[in-house]
Amino acid sequence: MDTITAILVDGGFYRKQAKKLFGEKTPQERAEELITYCFRHLQPDFPGEEKRLYRIFYYDCEPSKKTIYNPITQRSVNLGKTPQYTWTNDFFKALSEQRKVALRMGELSDSNASYNLKPEITKKLLKGDLVVTDITESDLILDIQQKGVDMRIGLDIASLAFKRLVNQIVLIAGDSDFVPAAKYARREGIDFILDPLRHPIKDSLNLHIDGKITRTGQIGNNSRDKLCNIT
Repeated sequence: MDTITAILVDGGFYRKQAKKLFGEKTPQERAEELITYCFRHLQPDFPGEEKRLYRIFYYDCEPSKKTIYNPITQRSVNLGKTPQYTWTNDFFKALSEQRKVALRMGELSDSNASYNLKPEITKKLLKGDLVVTDITESDLILDIQQKGVDMRIGLDIASLAFKRLVNQIVLIAGDSDFVPAAKYARREGIDFILDPLRHPIKDSLNLHIDGKITRTGQIGNNSRDKLCNIT
C-alpha cells in the first residue's frame, strides 16, 4: 500500500532553525529550500514502499507593522519599513507559488511587542560578566507572540486523521503543544513523525510519536531533490 504523507511545518520555528542550519538566504531560496527539505521526508522507509505527497501545510503569521521603541538607539522603529518585513512577505509570496503548498496564517499578538535582551545576555549581566553600557543593539531580540498557529496545526492534524486523508503525518516543529493532536492521530492509525530540525526536545515526547527523524544535510539553493511523487 502506498504511503500518503502530509507535511506540517511550524513556519516561525522553521525559519529560525533553517537560518542556523543552512545560513542566510533570499526569500526565493528559502522557499525552495523548504520544499526541498520537505521532499526528503518522502524517501521510502523500507524496500518497495512508495510515498506520495498529499500536501505541505505551512503555518505562520504576517509580519508586524507596529512602531515600537528601541531602548538602545532610543528611537522608534516602524517594523513595516524594515528589511525583515519585506523579506518575510516576499518569502510568503514565493512559498505560495510552490506546488502542493497551503499557507495557514495566524495573527501576531503585537499589542505588547517589545525589544528584550537575549537570554544569554541577561545571564551575563546577572553574573557580572557584562555591564549595562556594554549592551549593543545586536544583544536585543524582538519579542512578538503568535496567536492561532498551534491551534491551526492541531485542527489540521485532527482533520487529516478523522477524514483518513493520509496515513502518515510529518510535523516539523520544536515544542510539545502538538501532543494532544498527535495522540489522537495515532489512535486513528496515523504514522506520526516529528522532525525537530536538531532542536532538543523532551524525552517524554517520544511516548506520543512514532519516530523522530531529521533529514538535514547539504541543500542546494536552486535545485530540488528528486525523491518523491506528487499527486
